[in-house]
Amino acid sequence: MRTDPDITPELIEALRDPATRDAGFDLLAERCIRPLYRHARRIVAVHEDAEDVVQETFVRAYDRIGSFRGGAGELRAWLWRIATRAALTALRRRRRHPFASLDEVSRELAGRMEELCGPDADRELVRFRQAVMELPLRQRLVFDLRYREERSYREIAEVLGGRAETHRVNYHHAVETLKKRLKCEL
Repeated sequence: MRTDPDITPELIEALRDPATRDAGFDLLAERCIRPLYRHARRIVAVHEDAEDVVQETFVRAYDRIGSFRGGAGELRAWLWRIATRAALTALRRRRRHPFASLDEVSRELAGRMEELCGPDADRELVRFRQAVMELPLRQRLVFDLRYREERSYREIAEVLGGRAETHRVNYHHAVETLKKRLKCEL
């Protein structure tokens, strides 16, 4: 279910005015912290890393908010782009050796999914999360934004860069891979 933060034209104006920028930014953070945390957590899997990603996202956004000139949709995409990049940086820090790929880091986290979700987590949900974490990184990012956050391919392109059609293909491959993996495990 898509839960977009309420970014109103009034909030955008408050962010543009130096006199109200801090209060506007506080309101923006209040409205965006949970959805950004969920987005970051799906990428990095570890609670503490996701918290760090969100903190880094807001620090970077605050430093640059004075020069932001877009509307609500652009602001959302901008924040998610910052969070995605910060999350990928957090994944890079988890590499055991400098030449390990982010896909290898993701597979390692997938192997720890039961531990990361806790003992009371639904087993089917853990299997699903594990299967998603094992996807190639680009497919996983597109899958999370499309399936879990219900973003359009155009919005995904704004967050990740690239073309909407490319993301459509990545999403299709992700879904097919998940169908095969989850069917085999039943």
